[in-house]
Amino acid sequence: MQVLAQGTVRKLHSRLESPVRYQLPLGDTLTPMNDLLGSTVRLRYTGKINCVHCGRLSNKSFNQGYCYPCFQKLAQCDSCIIHPEKCHFDLGTCREPAWGEEFCMQDHIIYLANSSGVKVGITRATQVPTRWVDQGAVQALPIVRVRTRLQSGSLEVMFRQHVADKTNWRDMLREGDQVVDLKAERDHLLNICETDLKDMVQRFGFHAVSVLTGIEPVEIQYPVQGYPDKITSFNLDNDALVEGTLLGIKGQYLMFDTGVINIRRFSGYELEISRA
Repeated sequence: MQVLAQGTVRKLHSRLESPVRYQLPLGDTLTPMNDLLGSTVRLRYTGKINCVHCGRLSNKSFNQGYCYPCFQKLAQCDSCIIHPEKCHFDLGTCREPAWGEEFCMQDHIIYLANSSGVKVGITRATQVPTRWVDQGAVQALPIVRVRTRLQSGSLEVMFRQHVADKTNWRDMLREGDQVVDLKAERDHLLNICETDLKDMVQRFGFHAVSVLTGIEPVEIQYPVQGYPDKITSFNLDNDALVEGTLLGIKGQYLMFDTGVINIRRFSGYELEISRA
C-alpha cells in the first residue's frame, strides 16, 4: 500500500461541481478523494485523538472532535447549536458572546432539501451550499431568509410540524434518489403555514423574515460509481482499520464495498490513508 497522508482528520472538504469534488484533510494535507474511486483504499486509526479546537491529546472525542474541557466551555458545543430555537444570546447567557455575535447573529437560511426524502433545515447564509452537500442532499431550495439563528430555529420548529427535519443516513446512502418538485413542496408548505408565518413576522419584525421567491432548486451530483450491497457502518473505536474498494462519496460518508464511514464523526482522530 502507498501511504498518501497521515494526520488529524477533519470533515471532508467539498466543492460544488458536477459531481461534487471532495478532499480529505489530514493535518495540513488535503488528499483528493475523487481520484481514488475504484481503488483499494485503507484508513488506519493510530490511536491518537487531538481536540479540534485546542489541539490537546484526549482519550475520548466529544461532540465530533472536542476534548471534554472545550466541550464544556465552548459556545459551539452548547445544546442550542443542536436546538437553535433555544438560542439564549439575547438573554446575555451565551458562553462566548463574541463567538455568538459572529456565528449566530447573522443571516440564516431556512431551506428544503431532498436527502432520503424532503426535509426542512437551516444554515448560515455563508454555508450555502456546503451544508446541503454535507447532508447528502440531491436537491435543495432556500425558502426563507432571517437575521439570526434564533429566528431560523423558531421557523424550523414551525415548519417541521408539516415536514421532516432529519435525514435517514441509511436511506441517503442507498441507490435510487427520487427527484421531487421542491418548488411545489415550498408553495404547499408556505400555504399551510401562512398564519403561523405571519405570527413569526409579527414576533420578529417585518424586516427580519424574508420569504424567498424566484429561486431555482440546486441539483447536486455525487462522485459515486456504485453502492454497497449492505449499509454497514465502520466504527474506528472498535476497529482501527477500514479497507476496501472506494465506491463513492456522498455527504460526509466514504462508501466502500465493505461498508461506510462517516468522516465527520471521527474529527480529531489521527488517521493514515493509503491506496493499493
